Amino acid sequence: MRNAYVDQFPEEARVIKAAFWSSFIALTIGGTLGLIQALHRTDVFRFIESPDYYTVLTAHGVLLAITFTIFFLVGIFTWAVTTSLERSIVDIRFTWGWYTMMVIGSVLVTITIFSGFVDSIQINADVLFTFYAPLEAHPAFYIGLVLFVVGSWLAGVDWFRTWFAWRSEHSDERIPLPTFMVLTTTLFWYICTFGVALSILVFLLPWSLGIIDSVNPLLTRTLFWYFGHAVVYFWLMPTYVLWYVMLPKFSGGKLFSDPLARVVFVLFLLLSTPLGIHHQYLDPGIAEGYKYIAMTNTMFLLLPSLLTAFTVVASMEHGARQRGGKGYLNWLTALPWRNPVFTGMALSGLMFAAAGFSGMINAGMNINYLVHNTWWVVGHFHLTVGTAVALTFMSASYWFLPQLTGKELWNRSVALTQVVLWFIGMTFMSNAMHRSGLFGMPRRTAEPQYQGFEFEPAVGTVGEINAQVALGAVLLTVSLILFLLNMIMTSFNSTSDNIPDNTYADTLSGPEDSPDILDNLTLWVAIAVTLVIIAYTLPLASIVDSGGLFGPGIDGYQLTIKINPTLVLESLQEGIR
Repeated sequence: MRNAYVDQFPEEARVIKAAFWSSFIALTIGGTLGLIQALHRTDVFRFIESPDYYTVLTAHGVLLAITFTIFFLVGIFTWAVTTSLERSIVDIRFTWGWYTMMVIGSVLVTITIFSGFVDSIQINADVLFTFYAPLEAHPAFYIGLVLFVVGSWLAGVDWFRTWFAWRSEHSDERIPLPTFMVLTTTLFWYICTFGVALSILVFLLPWSLGIIDSVNPLLTRTLFWYFGHAVVYFWLMPTYVLWYVMLPKFSGGKLFSDPLARVVFVLFLLLSTPLGIHHQYLDPGIAEGYKYIAMTNTMFLLLPSLLTAFTVVASMEHGARQRGGKGYLNWLTALPWRNPVFTGMALSGLMFAAAGFSGMINAGMNINYLVHNTWWVVGHFHLTVGTAVALTFMSASYWFLPQLTGKELWNRSVALTQVVLWFIGMTFMSNAMHRSGLFGMPRRTAEPQYQGFEFEPAVGTVGEINAQVALGAVLLTVSLILFLLNMIMTSFNSTSDNIPDNTYADTLSGPEDSPDILDNLTLWVAIAVTLVIIAYTLPLASIVDSGGLFGPGIDGYQLTIKINPTLVLESLQEGIR
């Protein structure tokens, strides 16, 4: 029986499909650059010169961590709002407007970054994904970021307008769970992007335009990390939406608890922003007490993830037992492992559990000193955004694209192979990265194999670990090719009536079992803002007091990324001698 999303919301389906394909394009480019990086750093094969590595690294981070994730997010959230409220977007022209703004911004950023390959253009944006001072990018890079972020803000306005219209007709009803998740995530996004907006508009963009002479590097770094860790949860929260909404459905059961899901998203709204300083444990100029507070806040944030693990696994177990599963663990065999949507999401959740353990190492002050700025951090990052988020998004696409096009998925076997291959490839690569971090292999460098210096891992050799990284990167690239092939072939498939139904699973415990205060968004925003003020007022005041609002002047030691690391190391060694 055909009940596709495109039949109910044809205009919204076009926008969502456009957002998804924008996401896929970013994934394709960023994933290809990831293979180039892995082969270059492991010295397996070099496509580029070492100075150009930093252009590749910047593009890889921006395209995957910002463009890919957020384009897919706005598509998911538009779907969630329209289906759960059972109404169309208020003004589809406004929707196309914010999507167009995001496209213009992402194209401008991408062109600016890739201009770094052409020396004659004299445009530099090799500032990496973190883009704080003292690295300076061309103004077009910052303008593109502003357009992209403002576009995402307007998307949130679109979802709130639709909810306001629904509420005027359903004033006595609780907010449907998918819409509740979207609204809390959007409010959190408004709060956490304030820091990066302030950094770009007040400091970095005027600096790059020559309006101001210098900036305070520690201030821009702190404002970035005010946003930089919170954005991780902005990627994860749509992933959680899909886990809560789709895994119970495909398991054949019901969501264990609607109230627990609401509590999780309220906790993310409250706790995700006031902890960015835990990325700055080794930064001078920030008192240890502030760092300790950030560490404590980070540990509290484990709670919503643990609640999610409990709720989602309980929902999957309920579904498995409805399908005939029995025993303490044998019920796992009753789950639909041949369904690529379910399998991909389940494997991404398993990998996210591993990311939680490595994340606790990053969060702890004393243990963080061991792995700070090493490949351990990159391994952790690839478990979160590279697997929990990316694999969930790709898996969900096998359900979404037929819904958006009315066309049957081209090949389920290829889809199943793709999600398993991604899991295996990331297991190889992230494991090797974590091990590399333990013996001090640095990140953000084109040449980790320094002259006259050898890394000594406790188990195995550097060559074996590098081979594991390269193997993982190759498997991930093959998986990406299979995913894109399935998406393209599905788009050219013929229209079919064999489309999965566009419905939600029921709940074992519904919204009526939770207090009404959970839906009081004004209260939770007020508390979230208060926590941010408490966490950041004193540290920022201390940074400005010691370094000045615009810094003491950093022109004398501005850094350029187009360098030869070997020559720098030799110069330092000569200076020591």
